[in-house]
Amino acid sequence: MEIRLIRHTRPAIPKGICYGQTDLLPADSFLEEVSTIKAQLVDAPSPMAIFTSPLLRCSRLAEALFPHHAITADPRLMELDFGQWEMKAWEEIPSAEITPWMEDFVRIPCTGGESYQQLYDRCVDFIVALRKQQLKNVTIITHAGPIRAIHAHFNDIALKDSFSLKVEYGEVLKLEDWKV
Repeated sequence: MEIRLIRHTRPAIPKGICYGQTDLLPADSFLEEVSTIKAQLVDAPSPMAIFTSPLLRCSRLAEALFPHHAITADPRLMELDFGQWEMKAWEEIPSAEITPWMEDFVRIPCTGGESYQQLYDRCVDFIVALRKQQLKNVTIITHAGPIRAIHAHFNDIALKDSFSLKVEYGEVLKLEDWKV
């Protein structure tokens, strides 16, 4: 099986803002970024299935890349729920809240949100269900958090080390011959 993980394009939000599950529109550079992604997919086999996070920055990209395909939105592919930190500048989040999380983001949830372990668990649940479908080529449009979690699962990487994978906006990551 071959899976292509695609990170959404740049969202319409200033840098430095925490926005996990906030439903943001793509930035004005959307069409240019779509063209760049399409160029990366030119030699890829046509996907048997396309899945996307239901958030607009992913679902709009899925529709732009695959306008004549059935696309399935799945909430398990959403970005980390940052809870009360959503739409706050990172520097405005009280240190009493953010410091413990930064020291153990895998196990400690954001205030009113979820931990990286919780995100990982829902992404693995999605992958296990996907594997049962026995599809050959799958495309998943999602966020950096789920991409890192899925990559960590496939490559047996500790979650605390999974942020070493840098995932740019519009990046395509290919996974092959994976086992669940």
